[in-house]
Amino acid sequence: MTAAAKLLIVTADDFGISRGVNRGIVQAHREGILTSTSLMVHRPAAEQAADVGRACPALSIGLHLELDAGGARDVPTELDRQLARFTELVGAPPTHLDSHHDVHKNPRVLPDVRAWAQRIGVPVRGCCRVRQLSKFYGQWGGETHLEQVSVDGLLRLLDAELGPGVTELTCHAGYVDAGLTSSYTVEREAELRTLCDPRVRPALAERGIRLVGFRDLPAVAGVLSVPEGAA
Repeated sequence: MTAAAKLLIVTADDFGISRGVNRGIVQAHREGILTSTSLMVHRPAAEQAADVGRACPALSIGLHLELDAGGARDVPTELDRQLARFTELVGAPPTHLDSHHDVHKNPRVLPDVRAWAQRIGVPVRGCCRVRQLSKFYGQWGGETHLEQVSVDGLLRLLDAELGPGVTELTCHAGYVDAGLTSSYTVEREAELRTLCDPRVRPALAERGIRLVGFRDLPAVAGVLSVPEGAA
């Protein structure tokens, strides 16, 4: 593998938030370009997410932390609690770590999260040698913009932003159902359609982009793009 290789992890947040989101994430993995997801361990559909996730052995499953930035003193205890629940559900440690609304990046929380993640040996979004690309999102300025999560929008984003090394494209694919409490609804289903669109995988190949998951990082360490510890 050359130093100029472009490796792409595609991660869906919110695994476990509802059965509809779970179904969409699994579909995006099986039929599309999704390689990774992050599990919310205390949500109503977390057990079902773990069940369907076990049927997808190539899917990297990480821990999507839910933390209160105002209760920073309790962060270490909460980290241990959510990790224990993750291991109970999944039967394996997380392949990576991130958080709902990126609260782990809050300066009051981040030192504890980084120290804890280093202890258990998992990469943390935005704080490891994988570059985060968060612009694949269907709301801007409080309004829906589905063109941002269309096939053309995705390819424009990758053409403009994807460089050599490993990049994580974050997304929120899924189906909307009665169990989903979120303002991000039609956008989820639009993301799902794009990730599963048959034009996307050939377009990635044409651009020399290879799909990988977090579980593949040890094998691709030579092309990681961001120095360890960078924010």
